[in-house]
Amino acid sequence: GKSETYLKDERALEDYLIDAGLDETKLVLGNGEERAGPDLRTIVEQARMVNRLIEDMHSRYTRSVVEQAAIEGAFNPKLLLSADRANAVATAIAARLDAISEETERGWEGRFGNDGFIFKREVRGVAEAHIIDRALLGSLEARRLFERQAHLGEIYGVIGAELRRKDNVTPIYGPRGLLEAVFEVGRKGISMQRYKGLGEMNPDQLWETTLDRNSRTLLQVKIGDLAEADEIFSRLMGDVVEPRREFIQENALAASVDV
Repeated sequence: GKSETYLKDERALEDYLIDAGLDETKLVLGNGEERAGPDLRTIVEQARMVNRLIEDMHSRYTRSVVEQAAIEGAFNPKLLLSADRANAVATAIAARLDAISEETERGWEGRFGNDGFIFKREVRGVAEAHIIDRALLGSLEARRLFERQAHLGEIYGVIGAELRRKDNVTPIYGPRGLLEAVFEVGRKGISMQRYKGLGEMNPDQLWETTLDRNSRTLLQVKIGDLAEADEIFSRLMGDVVEPRREFIQENALAASVDV
């Protein structure tokens, strides 16, 4: 029968989809090894951490290129000491990018120079260039990716991994693809709805999510200065619209809220 589950944030939604997506699912590595159960759950959790590191990077970095570079060990700080080793890694990354690209979109070339790693290809007459510069190579995200390089190489180093569930088979080329494939399996057979506010809920939903003291979640808002607190709440809750609009516009990009 049908059932309803309320999830309070994105993390809870991801956990729910992972639990559903891993049921009767296994990961077959490129070397033929199979991972399932708690072992596969650990691999997916690692994929979630790697995905978060990559997504937190500046938008100028191409996510798919960074992912394959991480698998190949490009964020090893010792590479910066040897141009020959760095160029060998760049060539290996280009080969990986070719292997996971459509046949008509191959032709990747990689090299290491003064600016860092540069990867180029031409698709339908249009030239592309993707750079992993020294700023990224020296970043905290790069160090954290390199800390996971042994795991990344073990799971994704040999191309050809597949996520299998019954008759459904999905090629897996890296942690980001694995995470999305698990989410996709988890979404099957369920309907999701996001509530922007309490006014969108019916009485039963309001009780279960907000009014029932045994299940609701309360977040306390603290502002240390009494005068500042009064001013803030007057702007947000008062009858004058313009100050509230200005506050939202000024702080929209500084907040990460899912309600």
